[in-house]
Amino acid sequence: MKLLIEIGTEELPAIPLLKELPNITKKWEKILQEYHLESEFKFFYTPRRLVFIHENFKEKQDDSFVEFIGAPRAIAYKDGKLTQAGLSFLEKSGLKEEELEFKEIKGKEVLYCQKQVQGLQSKAVLAQMIEAFLKSLSFGKTMRWGDGSFEFIRAIRSLCCVLNDELIEFESYGVKSAKSTFVHRSVSYDLIAFANIDEYFKTLEQNYIILDQEQRKKLIIERLKMLEKENDITIAEDDELLAEVVAITEYPKALLGHFEKEYLEIPSEVIITSMRENQRYFAVFKNNTLSNHFIVVSNAVCEDYSKIINGNERVLRARLSDAMFFWKNDLAQGLNNDKISQMVYLEGLGTLKDKIIREQKIAAKLCEIFANTQKDEILKAIEYSKADLSTQMVYEFTDLQGIMGSYYAKAMGMSDELALAIKEQYLPNGDNSAMPSNEFSSIVALAYKFDTLMGLFSMGKIPSGTKDPYALRRAANGVLKIILALNKNFDLKMFLEAIASEYKSFDLKILLDFILERLYTFYEVNASFVKAVLSSKTYDVIYIDSCMKALIQSANKADFSQNFATFKRLANIVVLSEDQVNENLFNTQEEKDLYQAFMQCKTKENNTQGKVFFPFPAAAALACCKTKENNTQELLESLFALKPQIDAFFDKVMINDKDENIKNNRQALVCAIYREFLKIADIKELSV
Repeated sequence: MKLLIEIGTEELPAIPLLKELPNITKKWEKILQEYHLESEFKFFYTPRRLVFIHENFKEKQDDSFVEFIGAPRAIAYKDGKLTQAGLSFLEKSGLKEEELEFKEIKGKEVLYCQKQVQGLQSKAVLAQMIEAFLKSLSFGKTMRWGDGSFEFIRAIRSLCCVLNDELIEFESYGVKSAKSTFVHRSVSYDLIAFANIDEYFKTLEQNYIILDQEQRKKLIIERLKMLEKENDITIAEDDELLAEVVAITEYPKALLGHFEKEYLEIPSEVIITSMRENQRYFAVFKNNTLSNHFIVVSNAVCEDYSKIINGNERVLRARLSDAMFFWKNDLAQGLNNDKISQMVYLEGLGTLKDKIIREQKIAAKLCEIFANTQKDEILKAIEYSKADLSTQMVYEFTDLQGIMGSYYAKAMGMSDELALAIKEQYLPNGDNSAMPSNEFSSIVALAYKFDTLMGLFSMGKIPSGTKDPYALRRAANGVLKIILALNKNFDLKMFLEAIASEYKSFDLKILLDFILERLYTFYEVNASFVKAVLSSKTYDVIYIDSCMKALIQSANKADFSQNFATFKRLANIVVLSEDQVNENLFNTQEEKDLYQAFMQCKTKENNTQGKVFFPFPAAAALACCKTKENNTQELLESLFALKPQIDAFFDKVMINDKDENIKNNRQALVCAIYREFLKIADIKELSV
């Protein structure tokens, strides 16, 4: 049986629709499962409709079984008569007392009944399914209409449910179902009737509704390519904007407009942001430079699109005129920190000026760790890093903070490197974000992120569940990404302890764990690998990364399973102790061979690692480990090379010897090997 469901609405806002889009089909699938009517379907959407098409919908629900579990026998009966609990079970299950049965469940004999439930005809439950589906959708903000009793993202104006060309009659959200649909507004504002499902599709097609979102997307892309070829231009690729445009059009037509060249004096980021965010225009480039053109995707149906182009040009001209005014006015004012001294950053953490001072102290420590000689310029960059928040341009376009600051810094004669650091202070700011360009910018960005994390955690603003209003997970990700990109050893625990005095006291371990937990998303590997490395209690980010890479590389080798099994056995029997191994207590060749091989492994490790310390002045002393070409892969391989000796030791040697000294010495040997492996990962936490 063929099924058509259409929910007609007023124009759906693109961004909330796109956010919920991945869940829409899942939620309908869940409804189908709950009603025992699972079948394949296609989902389509336009700005004014959500549509499901089932080519082979079931005529009736599958039969199912329902279980009733009641009270234990001792509670169900008292003095040979049913108690209230037993009577309630009778009512719930629909049984007579003589039909009652008991079944042992989890060691208890309880009232039990299993009944077959006959499936209902599909047309009898479709109305319930549609209403349940609509109530399951979550778009964020909703609106009310009518007498205020109906609530959805936008007002529902039509409902259609047709099963094998038969209308399923029902009423929901104040709307009665009907064989009718809205067509393009350029054709009619009224509902158009159709006789059957095939006619539904023809009605839409003949009245300028392209139902399939993928087809609309394809048409837009083809038109963009044609405009590029005809005008020798390059249109900016923007998948997010393209998705929005697809979501707000039913009959898309990409058009080329232009604006006066004088507006190109405004920074390109301002023009692109204004076009994209306010008007949903695509930016246009010529010879790798922003052009005074734009692409608008129209939803109109007409023969002459010149009026639409002219109208959009007028709107953009007005916005760019405002932007030009802001630009020139801000240039005349320059970057000024006076206003940010009055701008509260967060209650308990002072003003933005206070934040800057803390960031400068953090940056000074980072300069010492990284042996950076540009400390004065870095501190100057941080001094002016938030000044653009008081400019008119950033007030109008908040996404351009930092970017505008860099332009104003250059205009004031500051160095290109300093201006770049102001621009990149918030990077990385997303999963696919660019990184700071150099160490100078990286230190400025790290100072910002560390202060944000320390400050918010010290005030108890710790993310819980999916809630993260201050984007602290993104800040923690950024910290790790920058340190890994710099590829300089950095002990996270020591550093947090060194800067903790600037903040209200709190448990630093909570923040340390929060940052390191982000590493679970950094590697495409079994989560136990990350857990194993972090369980080794190493806090040097670069060393953690090298351990992860070494472990992953070893895991990809054919002999890893055998090596893992041997060391897992060793880890499971180890008794941690501080006892030292005494060679004189060895009385078997196997323990002598194992100890000799292990000592060669230790010698190799000592030849490849070392430490350099970076002390901080006064009481805030901090030492960060700097490893010389530490080769964790070589260390891991040398440990795995002990497998033959360990296997022989386990096969031939009894650890729990009658002689207490010999027993303790053998345990100490096993413990020493385990501790060596622990420098890379805790193999107890590893699962393969």
